Formats: sequence, structure tokens, C-alpha cells
Amino acid sequence: MKASSQTESFLGVWKLLSFEMENQETGQRLPRFGDAPRGRLILSPSGQMMAVVTGEGRGVPTSDIERIAAFQSMIAYSGTFRVEGDEWITTVDVSWNESWTSTEQRRHFQLEGDRLVVTSAWAESPFEPGKTVRGVLTWQREA
Repeated sequence: MKASSQTESFLGVWKLLSFEMENQETGQRLPRFGDAPRGRLILSPSGQMMAVVTGEGRGVPTSDIERIAAFQSMIAYSGTFRVEGDEWITTVDVSWNESWTSTEQRRHFQLEGDRLVVTSAWAESPFEPGKTVRGVLTWQREA
């Protein structure tokens, strides 16, 4: 993949600073996965990406209920990506949520120095069925 200068500035390893879910009906934005979620976003020059986001304070699950809670406090997926204007589009090859596998996931992005603000498209919440939401994630470039 030959990267444009815009795409080149977008490449690299990013550390998650915040993750909010915005409710389309109410406009309310609330932290998702606590005030200090953890995550990494990797965007490679070859056009591969991988993202993992986990909730604040996760422990090692020791029961089925805890395993369910652990699954519900994470997002992870990978695939190939391309940049079109201010959107990055990933063709998902592996996902924690099988409904994303083999789909295109579109994300709007804004570069603000060493910060990357990513907003997902409006979609039904994978965590709260029946609610239409979008994620707003702020990432810091890793040195």
C-alpha cells in the first residue's frame, strides 16, 4: 500500500486515553469501560490494523459470570484498512464480535497533533441492544 501524506501521519501505535459512547436518541455521552479504559491501536504501513480496548479494573475471571463480564468489557478486531478523506475503513478479518467479521467498519478521524480522535458510525450497540450509539475514542501517539 502506497500511503499518502495524510495516511502516513495516521500510521503508528496509539494508546487509548478515553472511550465514550454517545446515545443517538438523547445525545448523552458517557464513559464506556470506566474512566480509565486501556487500549492500543496499531496502524501499519502495509495497511494492516489491530485494535484492542478493555475496561478499567478488569480481573482474571474465575467463573462463567466473570467470563461473560470480561467479554462485555472489551472490544478487539483486526483487518486491512484504507483511508478515504477523513474516514478510515477496515475490512474486518478477526473480531471479538463475530457480527463484525467480514464487514467494513467505517471510522471518522481527526488528527490533533499527537492525538487521534476516532468516531464510529451510528449503529446498534453491541452492549445494549435496541440503542443506537456511536463510540468516540481519543488516542495518544506512542513515542
